[in-house]
Amino acid sequence: MSINGKIVLVTGAGQGIGRAIALRLARDGADIALVDVKDEKTNAVADEVRKIGRKATTFKADVTKRDQVYAAVNHAEKELGGFDVIVNNAGIAQVQALADVTPEEVETILKVNVEGVLWGIQAAAKKFKERKQKGKIINASSIAGHDGFELLGVYSATKFAVRALTQAAAKEFASDGITVNAYCPGIVGTDMWVEIDKRFAEITGAEVGATYKKYVEGIALGRAQTPEDVAAFVSFLASPDSDYMTGQAPLIDGGLVYR
Repeated sequence: MSINGKIVLVTGAGQGIGRAIALRLARDGADIALVDVKDEKTNAVADEVRKIGRKATTFKADVTKRDQVYAAVNHAEKELGGFDVIVNNAGIAQVQALADVTPEEVETILKVNVEGVLWGIQAAAKKFKERKQKGKIINASSIAGHDGFELLGVYSATKFAVRALTQAAAKEFASDGITVNAYCPGIVGTDMWVEIDKRFAEITGAEVGATYKKYVEGIALGRAQTPEDVAAFVSFLASPDSDYMTGQAPLIDGGLVYR
C-alpha cells in the first residue's frame, strides 16, 4: 500500500483529523500540501512532516472561497512538483435544534461543509485533467452522513450532501481515471467534539462530558476514536489498494452506526 512520492493536499490540516491525516500520509511516503485558515497551525504541522523526512508546503485558504481553493491546488503543484490526491477534510460542526436554526447558521455550515468540498472536487479534477493523469479525491463525511442525529440536523444534512457529491463526482469523472470516495468517522476525541459536548450541555442541561460519554459507550469496540484511526483509513483511500473503489463513503466508527 505505497503512496511513496505522491503529492497530497489536505484541507483543515492544522489540527485534529486533518493533522493526523497529513502525518500518516507523510509516514507512508507522500509529500504534503497543508491548507487551513490558521497558518500558524499549518506551519507547525509542516515542521512535523519535514521531521518525518517528507516535503511540506503550507497555504492559507478559506475553503468557502472557490478562488482560494483553486489557488491552493496550484500552489501544491508548483511547490511540490506534482499533484495526485486531495483530501477535502475541512469542516465545522453545529449543534442546534432544527426549530431554532437561523439562516446565518445554515449559510455558514453549508458554505464550509458542502461548498468547501465542492470547490475541492472541482479544483482537483481540473488539475488532474490538465496534467492528463489519474487522481484521487477523498472527502470528509461522517456517521451523520448515514444517520441524522438529533440536535445535529443541519450538520447531518451537510454530511449527507457530501455523500451525494461523492457519488455524483465518481460517476462524472470515472472516464478520466479519477476516483472519488469519502470517509465517515464517528466519535473522535478532538476539539470539535469538546465543543459539540458543550453545546449539548447548554441546550439539554446535561452535565459537560455526559453526551460524549453516552455516545462513546455505544461504540462496539469500547473506546472513542482517535484521529489516527481515521488517518489510517484515509491512507488506504489514497493508496493504489483503493484503485478499484469509487463513489463510496464507508463508515469508520468502531461500530456505532451500521449500514
